This record gives sequence, structure tokens and C-alpha cells, in this order.
Amino acid sequence: MVLSRGARWAAGALTAVCTVLLLGPSTPGRGLPLARPLPAGAAEEVVPDRVGTWNLCNPCGSGLNFGRATEIATYAPQVIGLQEACVRDVEEIRRYLEEVYGLVYRVEYGPVLRNWNRCGGLPWRPGGFGQAILSAAPMTDRVSVEYPDGGSEDRGYLAVTTLVGGRPVRVFNTHLAQRRQEGVRAGQVGVLAAEVARHDRAVVLGDFNAAPSAPELGPMWALATDADPGCRPSAAGAGADGCGATTDWNSKFDYVFLRGITPRTHRVHPSPYSDHHLLHTDLNPARALPSVGRVPVRS
Repeated sequence: MVLSRGARWAAGALTAVCTVLLLGPSTPGRGLPLARPLPAGAAEEVVPDRVGTWNLCNPCGSGLNFGRATEIATYAPQVIGLQEACVRDVEEIRRYLEEVYGLVYRVEYGPVLRNWNRCGGLPWRPGGFGQAILSAAPMTDRVSVEYPDGGSEDRGYLAVTTLVGGRPVRVFNTHLAQRRQEGVRAGQVGVLAAEVARHDRAVVLGDFNAAPSAPELGPMWALATDADPGCRPSAAGAGADGCGATTDWNSKFDYVFLRGITPRTHRVHPSPYSDHHLLHTDLNPARALPSVGRVPVRS
């Protein structure tokens, strides 16, 4: 059963109202928040040739997860890479996507830290923090790599094989070292690029913490192009040569690098739930994917 966007929201709202009536107001781990109407132009269902990337944190905190789920449901990418992601937050986002908006995503994690202050849990059993990939299709051949030098905080990449536009593709998701650590990022890009080069078709998602013209990104530009059609490594900064900003401080730090694949459309969406914008790209050529990732919203 496939529901339209309006029917999906209405059914989700009814589900939430019924839950509140039966269980009382929503509390962590109990009940559901009220469904929000999705904006005009929102995706009717998972878009089979759409990939996205989003750094979730800053502001951090699980209280933002329903808003984050609503943002993802609005654009409904087939695959989305999340950075600065706590495992428990991603699980909550997935729950809202399925139970409120009828979107089912599988998940693979690439944690590089166990951090009680960031992700909660018990002091002796802190939550995982790092990368996550959500995919409407099954994922295989998961690889999670921590960079030899993370800089001021451990960093790494996560890679899986999954379907995008009905064809298998290797998907990478990474988060490089913070600003003013150019040498560290150069080493990290070297590790990542060596693995990307092994694949004829690859999508590399993530927060690279570097402008397009940064020298450390050279190995990536040699292998792939950014989905933003006007953005090339000659760009001097945000907005130059067609490179649109992807952060609240008007820098382009977030990328959808494509190897052996061309983009059809590319969009950047500022969000109140992070200081990074949500990016998504529709790939070309698009080929129909068998129906995956949608279930009727329970009422």
C-alpha cells in the first residue's frame, strides 16, 4: 500500500492522537509526537535516485530529533549520510520516520567515539558517536574505518554497498578533522581517496570541514566531481564560482562527491535543527527502483 503525502500526514496525525489518548502525553520511549504537515512539494515517497548528507549536531540533543525526522521525510532520499550522529538519536529519528511518516530506513553505523557527555548512556557504557547511513534498500559489505590521525577528535569513514536508482553503488560517509587542521585533513583524504579509487561508481557524502579550494581536497577532486554543478576546486570560497554555502557561517564544507555518476538536480536546505544545511542530489540517469522503504502508517 502506498500513501500520498497528504494521506501519509493525516494517518500519522491520527496515529499520534490515538497514542496520546491511550498512553498520555509523549515522554522519551513512550508515545509519539504529533505529526506535522509536510510542506508543499514534499516527496510523496522515497525518491529512488536521491542521495543526501547532513551533519546533525550543533545544536546537539535528542529533543531535536522529531524536527530532524520531519526534515528527512520532506525530501525522502533513498540514501542519506549523517555525521556527528549519536546511535540513540538515529534510532529515534528512524522510529519517527517509520511510525509517523511511513518511511522505513535500514541503518549502518560507523562510531568513532563512545561519549557519555555527547550521547548519554551510563558512564561505563556511553553511547556511540560518529557516522550513520540510512538507506531504504538493504546494505551490504559494511566497512568502518577510523583515520590514523583524527586531529582534535577521532574521525573516520563508513562505507556500504546499496541500491541507488535501481543500481548498486558504493556509498561513503565521512567527517574530516575540524578547521585549522589542514595537515590532518590531508592525511585523512589520502586514506579515503585510496579506497574510493577502487570503485568505478561511488557516492562520497560528508562534512569535509574545508572549502572547495583547500589543497587537502585535491585527491578527491582528482577522483570525483561535486554534485553542485557550478562548484569546482578553483572556487575561492562560499558563493564563488557557483559554490553555494552549506553552513550557517556561509562556507561550503559539505559535499556529495560523485564518481562514475552524474547529477540531475542538487538542492541545499538550511535547517533550524543544525548549523549545517541538509543537501540532496538526484542522480542521472534515474531508473525505477522496486518499491522499498515505504509502509502504510499505522492508525
